[in-house]
Amino acid sequence: MAFTNVRGRTETSLSEINVTPFVDVVLVLLIIFMVTAPVLQSGIEVNVPKTKTVKQISEERLVITINSKQEVFLGNDPVNINSLGDQLRQKIRDPQGQSIYVRADQNVPFGAFATVMDAVKATGISNVSIVTEPLQQGKK
Repeated sequence: MAFTNVRGRTETSLSEINVTPFVDVVLVLLIIFMVTAPVLQSGIEVNVPKTKTVKQISEERLVITINSKQEVFLGNDPVNINSLGDQLRQKIRDPQGQSIYVRADQNVPFGAFATVMDAVKATGISNVSIVTEPLQQGKK
C-alpha cells in the first residue's frame, strides 16, 4: 500500500507482521509443555509382583489399582472400597462381556486384594486379569 506524504514523496506502509515475538512465545510454551508433560503422566506408583508368564496387554481396559498404602483407584481416580461396586456399575454397560485389570502392589495384604475382588465379582464381572511384570533373567 503506497501513499504520498506532505512533501509529495511516495512512501510505503509497513504491512509485514513481526513474527519474532510470536516465535518467542511459542518457544516458551513448548519448553513449559516439555517440562510438565512427564509430571502429568506419572500415574499411580505401584510395585507389581514379578512372574515367569506374562501376557502383553493388547487393549485398553478398565484398571483397578491398589497401592502400597492400600488405597484403591478406579482408573486414576481414588475410590472408597465401599463404593467401588457402585462406581463399576456406572462405568460398565455389559458386565458379562467386560473384562478389567487389577493392579496391586506386591506388599498389599491378601485381605485388601480379596475385598477388591469381592466388589468386582459382585458387579457380575467374571473376566478379571491380574497385572504383573516379567521376571528378569539371571546374568551369566
